[in-house]
Amino acid sequence: MFETVLLANRGEIAVRVIRTLRALGIRSAAVFTGPDADARHVREADTAVRIESYLSVAELLRAARETGAEAVHPGYGFLAENAEFARACTDAGPVFVGPPAAAIELMGDKIRAKETVRAAGVPVVPGSTGSGLTDAELAAAAREIGMPVLLKPSAGGGGKGMRLVRDEGALADEIAGARREARGSFGDDTLLVERWIDRPRHIEIQVLADGHGNVVHLAERECSLQRRHQKIVEEAPSPLLDEATRAAMGAAAVEAARSCGYAGAGTVEFIVPGGGGGPVAYYFMEMNTRLQVEHPVTELVTGLDLVEWQLRVAAGEQLAFASGEVPLKGHAVEARICAETARVADGGERVDFLPSAGRVRLLREPAGPGVRVDSGLSEGTEVGTAYDPMLAKVVAWGPDR
Repeated sequence: MFETVLLANRGEIAVRVIRTLRALGIRSAAVFTGPDADARHVREADTAVRIESYLSVAELLRAARETGAEAVHPGYGFLAENAEFARACTDAGPVFVGPPAAAIELMGDKIRAKETVRAAGVPVVPGSTGSGLTDAELAAAAREIGMPVLLKPSAGGGGKGMRLVRDEGALADEIAGARREARGSFGDDTLLVERWIDRPRHIEIQVLADGHGNVVHLAERECSLQRRHQKIVEEAPSPLLDEATRAAMGAAAVEAARSCGYAGAGTVEFIVPGGGGGPVAYYFMEMNTRLQVEHPVTELVTGLDLVEWQLRVAAGEQLAFASGEVPLKGHAVEARICAETARVADGGERVDFLPSAGRVRLLREPAGPGVRVDSGLSEGTEVGTAYDPMLAKVVAWGPDR
């Protein structure tokens, strides 16, 4: 096992990883920018190095050298799904605590990812095939699929550049708009088009893979409560699935992970048509090649520490269990806590939530049996607008939903 691990991240995920490192007796090395000089993750780490940007590969590798870190944990966001960062770590020496760069590249391209898992027998949402489609080819594919359709950037996530198109006459304008937003957000305006799934449920499967050919799933999380395609409440297990469907989706997720040569912790996301009645259908949507924000609900119902298993796999260990050998106990729900200001818009028809800034003057976190708080906050913390407004997560466990 490693002696020192660098945290290439900040906030609540950095604090959460430090907790596991401390439990394993591993020295933690943090990085921080000027605004984060007195942040909680800096104070809780064993050592810390100042950098100018959390997105600077060169500075992160310099920090790894200065602290003697044998491994780098990317958390989520920033460079967690950046294949070049993973490759740079490998080339420079420290182990990247995550999948191989090739797996990140493959699953980061939604078009290639769909084609790869389809070939592995995983069901995918009906849609366009091939990369680099012209506007005319996208429109033709949309008409063949049948309206309504969803336009999606191949390179991105988080809902950026996604357009729901119900009217065939609006296709040209919506394709142009989706390309602009994708180009601005991801530097890549490649689009795909998929059948729109009405009243969709968003269900994702947690997978773990080691470097010895073992791939397992740890059941599902339901992430259907979203705002602007961003998750806000997550739970495990899903109240929708029965044991047979859970096993089938888990097996499909394992095949998706195998198809790209995966290693480490990852999540295979599926979309499930709403409506109820009859067998549950499910379609592959994408794979997140990192630890998810909502991983605590899986930890609470399985009793496993996913960060610990990320580290063990990165250190070359084999998984100690197979799919189905870890029983699910009880039910867990997570709520994301964000620094936001609510503002009524459109004459009261809509409420916008905008990032908010300020100093944390008083902090009282919930506690007690079955309650977990993952937080980067402490009293006196200055919350700015330079980074994501999510500050913490409150997670609760009970014997049933």
